[in-house]
Amino acid sequence: MEFDLSVYLVTDTDLCSEAGVEHTVEEAVAGGATIVQLRDKLASDEAMIELARRLKDALDDHAELTGRYVPLIINDRLNVALESGADGLHVGQSDTAVRDAREAMGEEAIIGLSIHNAEQLTKAPLELLDYVGFGPVFATQSKADHSAPIGFEGLAALVEACPMPGVAIGGVKAEHAEAVKQSGARGMAVVSAICGQPSPREAAQALAQRWQAAPKAP
Repeated sequence: MEFDLSVYLVTDTDLCSEAGVEHTVEEAVAGGATIVQLRDKLASDEAMIELARRLKDALDDHAELTGRYVPLIINDRLNVALESGADGLHVGQSDTAVRDAREAMGEEAIIGLSIHNAEQLTKAPLELLDYVGFGPVFATQSKADHSAPIGFEGLAALVEACPMPGVAIGGVKAEHAEAVKQSGARGMAVVSAICGQPSPREAAQALAQRWQAAPKAP
């Protein structure tokens, strides 16, 4: 499946509490979000499956209206991805094994892996992946147990060493679009830059516009 990593929304249930995850996703996609990852470490599998199914329906409706399909990725929980009919799974270094995910979801699924350093990149089963998430670029409150920040220099080094498309994550915002794009990354994965914003649609639109306006990497 073809996909666009440029404006990659990662949901946060707490930050979205006022507007709700569904409304936030719908508005962000209308504003230009290109891929959505449903992440909630505390919700039950049953609640996650129900929410993922509703999001998938909303994304299908958006595709019918606009001709632009935005894939739905599930964070960590393989069973939720399978039961909900999501388009893929994103796993961390301690989450569901990439090989298990690929075997269970098939060749068409979008499988992503979080990578924080060169050693992890060397050990990653890249042949089974569709993209990697590099970071955190900056320290971020949305994930308290994150690894040490890599900065734009570290991001560029990992992108250069990786044959797979990479997306930057960890504290990146619209004003960082040019630096992220210059690193060679294919996009920005954001949480608080959209979740909890007064207008998720306008926030996503600002990210998309800044990304499109930024010059390509040399």
